[in-house]
Amino acid sequence: MSLRKNIFLWTPSKIFCERPFMTTALRIREVRVRFAPSPTGHLHLGGLRTAFYNYLFAKSHGGKFILRIEDTDQSRIVPDAVDKFENDLEWVGIVPDESPSVGGPYGPYKQSERLSLYRNQVKSILEKGEGYYCFCTDRRLDLLRREALRARQVPRYDNRCRHLSEEEVKERLDRGDNYCIRFKLMSDEEAFEDLVYGRISYNVALNEGDPVIIKSDGYPTYHFANVVDDHFMKISHVLRGVEWQISTSKHILLYSLT
Repeated sequence: MSLRKNIFLWTPSKIFCERPFMTTALRIREVRVRFAPSPTGHLHLGGLRTAFYNYLFAKSHGGKFILRIEDTDQSRIVPDAVDKFENDLEWVGIVPDESPSVGGPYGPYKQSERLSLYRNQVKSILEKGEGYYCFCTDRRLDLLRREALRARQVPRYDNRCRHLSEEEVKERLDRGDNYCIRFKLMSDEEAFEDLVYGRISYNVALNEGDPVIIKSDGYPTYHFANVVDDHFMKISHVLRGVEWQISTSKHILLYSLT
């Protein structure tokens, strides 16, 4: 049996409708899900499986399936990868309702074409005091990592630049020092409901340092762009690998700012 036939051996009703996914949220709002690969090579089977689950979830609830391209890591982009993604999805019968080629009401659908949106959001975060400029060098960050590993601890940023005064920040900006922008993590433990695993709780502030949201090259990090796009594209549900579950608490905190 071909790969294409194997993939569609299971119908939407077989996979989803037999599970108790029909929550109140599904009844009162449009289901909008997204598959958001990075154009760094061929679409692999793990990515195809994620796209497949999202597509079936959308179609079984009368919703929309969106293809969004996360191309903020410019150093890893493979030419023509986006076209190949769309061709591969079409080959197995997954046709996006919105995508870079199809278009849609919430485009553009490539993150590299949405930089002004991220900049506006970061400006608002800085003005509200919920983010800050970080001038730590790669050398200092590497030393922090080595010290943590030597002490058999999980490496984390020590939030040093969070405590710089406005005068210090202005002086370093005027001097032209390189910087990134970090988000101030809250100490609150943000629990959330996972449709598969149930109630999940993870205190991200106790386990991680303040995360970078804008890199030194001016591009957003995955975590920040992902949350901003989900907000403005009105994504209702996120279906992805369980390895991202630990990041969800961080994303929820970021989402509260958009």
